[in-house]
Amino acid sequence: MSQTLGGSSRCGWVLGPTLDKVIKNVAWRKHSQLVASCKNALDKLDVLVDSTDPDPSTCTPLYGFANLIDAEFVLQPLVLAIGSGSPKVVEPALDGVYRLFSFGLIRCQLDVPSGSGSGGGAGGGGGEQGSIIFQLIDAVWKCGGIGEESVELGVLKVLLSAVRSSCLTISGDCLIYIVKCCYNIYLGGLNGTNQICAKAVLAQIMLIVFTRVEENSMIVDFKSVSVTQLLEFADRNLNEGSSIQFAQNFVNEIIETREALPPPTHPPIILRQANHQSQTEPNEPDSDSSGYSKIREDGFALYKNVCKLSMKFSSQEQPDDQILIRGKVLSLELLKVIMDNAGPEWCNNERFLSLIKQFLCLSLLKNSALSVMAIFELLCSIFESLLSKFRSKLKSEIGIFFPMLILRVLENVLQPSFLQKMTVLHLLDKIFQDPQIVIDVFVNYDCDVDAPNVFERTVNGLLKTALGPPPGSSTSLSPAQDSAFRLESVKCLASIVKSMGAWMDQQLKVGNKDLPKSSDDENSADILAGPVEGADYELHSEANSEVSDAATLEQRRSYKIQLQKGVSMFNRKPSKGIELLISMKRIDSSPEAVASFLKNTSGLNPTMIGDYLGEREEFNLKVMHAYVDSFNFVGMDFGGAIRFFLKGFRLPGEAQKIDRLMEKFAERYCKCNPTSFSSADTAYVLAYSVIMLNTDAHNNMVKDKMSKADFIRNNRGINDGKDLPEDFLGTLYDQIVKNEIKMNADSSAPQSKPGNSLNRLLGLDGILNLVWKQTEEQPLGANGVLIKHIQEQFRANSGKSESIFYSVSDPAILRFMAEVSWGPMLAAFSITVDQSDDKVATSKCLEGFRNAVHVTAVLGMQTQRDAFVTTIAKFTNLHCAADMKQKNVDAVKAIISIAIEDGNHLQEAWEHILTCLSRFEHLQLLGEGAPSDASYLTTSNGEIEERTLKTASISSMKKKGTIQNPAVAAVVRGGSYDSTSVGINSQGLVTPEQMNTFISNLNLLDQIGNFELNHIFAHSQGLNSEAIVAFVKALCKVSMSELQSPTDPRVFSLTKIVEVAHYNMNRIRLVWSRIWNVLSDFFVTVGLFENLSVAIFVMDSLRQLSMKFLEREELANYNFQNEFLRPFVTVMQRSNSAEIRELIVRCLSQMVLTRVSNVKSGWKSVFMVFTAAGADERKNIVLLAFETMEKIVREYFPYITETETGPFTDCVRCLITFTNNKFNSDISLNAIAFLRFCAVKLADEGFVSSEKSKDCDPSVPEKIDSSLNEQTNNITDIDDNFSFWIPLLSGLAILTSDPRPAIRKSALEVLFNILKDHGHLFSQQFWITVFSSIVCPIFNSTSDKPENQEDTSPSSGSFNSDLSIWDAETAAVGAQCLVDIFVGFFGILRNQLPSVVSILVDFMTSPGQGPSSAGIDALMRLARQFNGKLSDEEWRDIFLTFRESAATSHPGIIKLWRTINSIDVSEDDHHYDDLEQSSGMGSSNNEAEDESLQTVAYVVSRMKSHIAAQVLIIQVVSDLCKLQQQSLSPETVGIVIDIYSSIATHAHELNSDVVLMHKLQIACTVLEISEPPIVHFEIESYQTFLHILQHLLATSPSSNEATLEHHIISVCEMILQIYLGISGLGNNQQKELSEPTNLQWTLPLCSAKKEELAAKTPLVTTALQILCDLERDCFERYASRLFPLLVDLVRSEHSSGEVQLILSKLFQSCIGPMITRNCKFTA
Repeated sequence: MSQTLGGSSRCGWVLGPTLDKVIKNVAWRKHSQLVASCKNALDKLDVLVDSTDPDPSTCTPLYGFANLIDAEFVLQPLVLAIGSGSPKVVEPALDGVYRLFSFGLIRCQLDVPSGSGSGGGAGGGGGEQGSIIFQLIDAVWKCGGIGEESVELGVLKVLLSAVRSSCLTISGDCLIYIVKCCYNIYLGGLNGTNQICAKAVLAQIMLIVFTRVEENSMIVDFKSVSVTQLLEFADRNLNEGSSIQFAQNFVNEIIETREALPPPTHPPIILRQANHQSQTEPNEPDSDSSGYSKIREDGFALYKNVCKLSMKFSSQEQPDDQILIRGKVLSLELLKVIMDNAGPEWCNNERFLSLIKQFLCLSLLKNSALSVMAIFELLCSIFESLLSKFRSKLKSEIGIFFPMLILRVLENVLQPSFLQKMTVLHLLDKIFQDPQIVIDVFVNYDCDVDAPNVFERTVNGLLKTALGPPPGSSTSLSPAQDSAFRLESVKCLASIVKSMGAWMDQQLKVGNKDLPKSSDDENSADILAGPVEGADYELHSEANSEVSDAATLEQRRSYKIQLQKGVSMFNRKPSKGIELLISMKRIDSSPEAVASFLKNTSGLNPTMIGDYLGEREEFNLKVMHAYVDSFNFVGMDFGGAIRFFLKGFRLPGEAQKIDRLMEKFAERYCKCNPTSFSSADTAYVLAYSVIMLNTDAHNNMVKDKMSKADFIRNNRGINDGKDLPEDFLGTLYDQIVKNEIKMNADSSAPQSKPGNSLNRLLGLDGILNLVWKQTEEQPLGANGVLIKHIQEQFRANSGKSESIFYSVSDPAILRFMAEVSWGPMLAAFSITVDQSDDKVATSKCLEGFRNAVHVTAVLGMQTQRDAFVTTIAKFTNLHCAADMKQKNVDAVKAIISIAIEDGNHLQEAWEHILTCLSRFEHLQLLGEGAPSDASYLTTSNGEIEERTLKTASISSMKKKGTIQNPAVAAVVRGGSYDSTSVGINSQGLVTPEQMNTFISNLNLLDQIGNFELNHIFAHSQGLNSEAIVAFVKALCKVSMSELQSPTDPRVFSLTKIVEVAHYNMNRIRLVWSRIWNVLSDFFVTVGLFENLSVAIFVMDSLRQLSMKFLEREELANYNFQNEFLRPFVTVMQRSNSAEIRELIVRCLSQMVLTRVSNVKSGWKSVFMVFTAAGADERKNIVLLAFETMEKIVREYFPYITETETGPFTDCVRCLITFTNNKFNSDISLNAIAFLRFCAVKLADEGFVSSEKSKDCDPSVPEKIDSSLNEQTNNITDIDDNFSFWIPLLSGLAILTSDPRPAIRKSALEVLFNILKDHGHLFSQQFWITVFSSIVCPIFNSTSDKPENQEDTSPSSGSFNSDLSIWDAETAAVGAQCLVDIFVGFFGILRNQLPSVVSILVDFMTSPGQGPSSAGIDALMRLARQFNGKLSDEEWRDIFLTFRESAATSHPGIIKLWRTINSIDVSEDDHHYDDLEQSSGMGSSNNEAEDESLQTVAYVVSRMKSHIAAQVLIIQVVSDLCKLQQQSLSPETVGIVIDIYSSIATHAHELNSDVVLMHKLQIACTVLEISEPPIVHFEIESYQTFLHILQHLLATSPSSNEATLEHHIISVCEMILQIYLGISGLGNNQQKELSEPTNLQWTLPLCSAKKEELAAKTPLVTTALQILCDLERDCFERYASRLFPLLVDLVRSEHSSGEVQLILSKLFQSCIGPMITRNCKFTA
């Protein structure tokens, strides 16, 4: 029967069983009408057939009925049944209605009908259709008062299903009506379960309605509410066992019920616009801001009503109305549901945002005064939603609520409400887990001038909470509560720094191209770089959001800080504050700008403003005038104007200041209102009177108050002698008395509390005072005006900069955040870890440390990063393992995590981390009982083995706690590793208890395995190029500190250095080179340690590393192998330890001989090491090194020359060094032989050139030493192949000056033998280079002195040329070899003839007999060899060489010769021996005389050498002239004459100084040395000069005769004059004789003169003979010049008759015939 009951229609299926059950349960007699109605309805349903496609626009409220009457006929029984009052009847009726709504069978718009008790109007066009449905809903609501629990649940079920139905549009007051119905059931429910269900239904209704509002459609998907979350803040006491689960199932059942019919496709939705005519489709977006769909209008209305419900307060008669409080809590919970589920549309809808500002913010403001904990929790939760989703639109409001709700509680440390503060801490922890919120808060508040420093105050507040109450202060907190606060505060700080790091990582990951994505919720949109739309979902572009870079934000923050500083200074000293602000350019220096600042800036002390304006200083007066002139009093009454004027500052107490202010006010008021008073004086007097009245009426200290009559009487006659109207004065009196003139509410806060300074600056004092001074549970009442004022401020600020929401994508902003927060975070984390052993707290702090290191390291904040790292390192407690705890082990883990995760940014902080790892490894070794590194470094092998065998026994002893290892004991006592040493017992032995504690603590370290430790070093290959260099630097520092321990050196870090170098060996060369620069310095430093064991270990480590590196191939022309081996060189050269030097030689020998093919550029370092070894003082090192060198040269020579000349140059240098060893001459000679061998190898390997003199300019090979540098400076134009020959030949050239004859001779022979044997392989250019740069410098060592410079003292002037150390044999060999090479390769070296001659001349002029003879022989051999083959130019060059050699030394010798003038030598001087024995003279005189005589001795020695050289020159030149068979050219003849002339003149100059000659003679007598042959030198030079002239005259062509004859006459004339000068008939006497005087007797010559004449007699006779031999014509041409001299010669005294004899001959043969011929001619 049940299958056919009600017919076949859908309505029949639902209503048939329901009506049947009603009929069965109802009392027929009492409800006969109901029974009849039910039966009639059943009959109607039996004939009903569903329409296939009814028109939605014409359908009745009940599906399937064509007309409204039939539908009402069927539904009327349900209305009657629900209103029957019988639970048995009501329950099935409610169930039927529920199914009708759930299955979508009721389809219409529903609103409160016109004329209903609720006062609602018709709902659009469906009023008649909806009236029966409203009746049904109304009946359902009214039946809730029956008092049955099941009925209440049925009512809730029906109401929720009605709202849920997409076929029924409930709008307007009907929706609010349904909400109130559920609201009442919640407040008056029969049991807790029903109340929970009512709350869940309300929450679900809100969720459904506002989801539809968001989508602007009835057809939406929505989720079920969570009953558990609904009971988070209140009503947890209503839970009756399974009430929560029941309520959840109750709601889920309703929500999950599916409609039997599809919803109508186009339900009519009315669009209310300004003209009330247009309609739109449900899903069509709003076309403009003036119209909203019906769905959204209903949502706005519902939201507004819920906000109003939350703002109901109890009356003063019933302050503890719990029902009202429950309703308030429920309303706030519903608002929370709405805000938590608000989508993007709601977050950007201006209408809804306006509702939030007008109603929700007001509700938060009013309810924040209540002490109910549930309300406070809900306010915080709603505020979280506002901050998460609406912060870009509600910047000003959040800026007020954050300090009001959060910071007020957070900063209360001493007497906080535990529950409130825990709520705030949980809230902060939750919101700061969102990285974008953290950034946005700082950017938009801390960097905004007009906003509070929310981020900074939050961080500081968390720090204060983490630190707890200050010591000695009284607090209401229990220890447990304080611990809970501390834990939560560090959690919040950890969340903040974690979010900072996450945001930074996100920005760095996207490369700063996009701004960070907002993480408000899952549906949040991105903030795009550029003109962004918002930071929550999608911000409008209407000037409420702005993208800002870090630099701009920093400027704003700096401006804010400076402004706060200026305001603070102003509130203490106004004038100083203004000056400071002007100096910082925060305000302009004009009075108008200062006045504007005083008028518009919040936070200024009103009293200070009044004092500043009242000052009589000129600038203050200007500011005061500008301040008053900025007011507009037009149209204001006098009382309102003065009230408006005084609201911004407090009048000063001094009467004169008040007088000035009132005077200016009166002037301004009259100017704005010209007709108000007859003059400004009237306004001035009245203003002063009003101020007095205000003080009198509202000052409690005044007992006798001023009456109105008194006020009127006091102001009579002030209007130019007339009275003001009494009505006007009376009204003014009433205004002042009833309403005190006072400042704005935001300026009324107490000024004495420094903690309120920021609130004053931000204008928050008034708001906070308003909220927290309210009596709890009371409405705001009289302060409603102030609340309106706050709302007006919100609206006014919407256009200011504060309302502009800034977003930033530059990670640099974190630098400013870190500067604010790093100090508090460091303090909070440090103190918590130090004082607390709570695992959660310490783990959070260590997490905070890790994230703080990450942020500061990536941002490059070195100081902050190092502070965090060093703090964590301290908390590892590895330096005092006896106190080790689990938190210390966790700190070690944190250190390891930091090293792995942030290694690329740690830089210098690596040192702290690696120090911890070193200490950790040390403790591990101690825990294992392993011997220390020092035992391996300082003990013998046998002791090491013995110590190793004892390890097992130590492990067993460890369990007993009896270890007394000094290192372990030191650690137990808290000593550092480096301070432990064997035998230290100064602090006593460690007790077994201490040892057991230490061992148990060491067991904690087992949590960290070697894998984690080694992973850091293995992970180093993942570090970037900068980080790996910093890592290696730090590792070297730590290793250095380990190794420098005098008693317990350790090698842990040293071994890790080798590992790290091996891991990173495959890096690019550029990076590896930087790494090796660090490692190289480290190995050198440690290799030079005094601790020999450490140095040996380090050198061996370097050897291992080098062997690994030498496995790699090196390309040509690279230099890295050399750099890698350079530490060996440095240590070898600087180490004082023979063991280290020998070890290095052995290491290099092993490496070279095993990796010879890969040495490449490393040959340079190898040879430098062997060079140092060759000069070593230990014979075994020299022999070992030479043995290796021998093998290298013999077997691996091709590897040396395979790349460039540098290695071969170093090889030569090395062999030369071996030639200088002092232990074995065989090694020296063998080294020279190897140089010859190298030449053979070079020739065999084809280092020759088939081309002639290439025009190339290769780089000069590296020089062997400083001497080699000088010899090879000009070597540029050589063939690349021949560049190998240069160092070889240069090296041998250097050895030619070796002081050992055997080495010198051998090197000379080998050098020239190489040139002879392989010279045919050299190109002409190379030959010239070798000859000029290598061969010539061997002989020309003295030619480098500047011209005309000779030494003038015996200390600096000794002859030090290399030739001076050559013996005769060596000189002969050298000269002969030079001539042999020149002769052998004359065709190539012909242009080097001047150089060869110059060298041989230097030989000749050398002081030694051997070099002189060798030079003469070689030169003559050369002349004879090329006699007849040389050109005139070449002969000319030869003689030019002689001329330069002769003339160069003349100036220096003359200067040296004249130094005798400064020496006092008298004829009375004793012999030198007598001077030494003389005791009568002072020591100073003796020393001076000794020095003078030494100088004379030196001059004599130099003179003798010089004269010998000059004589050799004239002799050799004479021989060359005679050897030359052909006649010389005139130019060459002139050069020869110049040579003899300069030498003869030089000799005469020396001999002509009689005084010097006399002094020299006396000094030589005293010194008992022979005199220099100066006289002989003069005679020889002139005599040879005459002979060569005679020879040239005989052999030269006739064209040269005149010139030669002239020179002969000049020389003869000079000789005669010299002779006559000696005889006393010089030029002076000739002049005297030419004058007519009386005859005088001529005295005979002294013996000395006679001896000198005797010496000059051969010279004179030679000259006279040459004159006799001249042709007659020649003699006659010069007779006039010669005749006076010949006459004087006749008159002079002679020492022998030779002169007279030849003179007679001359007169007879030359003069006589000429006279006879002239006489004949005359006759």
